[in-house]
Amino acid sequence: MKCIILEIIPSSFKDGDIIQLSAIKINNDVVIDRFDYRLNENKVKIKDFLKIISYDKDSFIYKDSCDEIIDDFKKFIEDYKLIIIDNGYTELYLKDIDNKKEYINDYLNIPYTENMIDELIKKYNLEPSNYIVDLLFESMINESNNKL
Repeated sequence: MKCIILEIIPSSFKDGDIIQLSAIKINNDVVIDRFDYRLNENKVKIKDFLKIISYDKDSFIYKDSCDEIIDDFKKFIEDYKLIIIDNGYTELYLKDIDNKKEYINDYLNIPYTENMIDELIKKYNLEPSNYIVDLLFESMINESNNKL
């Protein structure tokens, strides 16, 4: 499968800033590239969000605007299908991106809930991680192996 699994952390569920966008590019069940971008801390208007993204600061590329993050993301995704969380807001932030979009929940046969990640960790015996895209990828691999 040729796809990109992504997670967006916004400052608002409708029209806020993208504070973090993480994605992994997958080809034939192998991660071939990563996209880990954040909004510069001095641009984050709601400082409480800085606590949420306080991990692994050196692993991210920092940009001064959401538009810069989205522009770089558009280059990263090429023609890959996007696998997104069905959380009600991710699609809003990707409305100007024409790539095919599918919900990760359909691949995992699990509905979106606030506890979805905890449920996946328990269901597939995964190690907890701040990188949700990695947990989603591991869950997809486990789910496809269970179907074999």
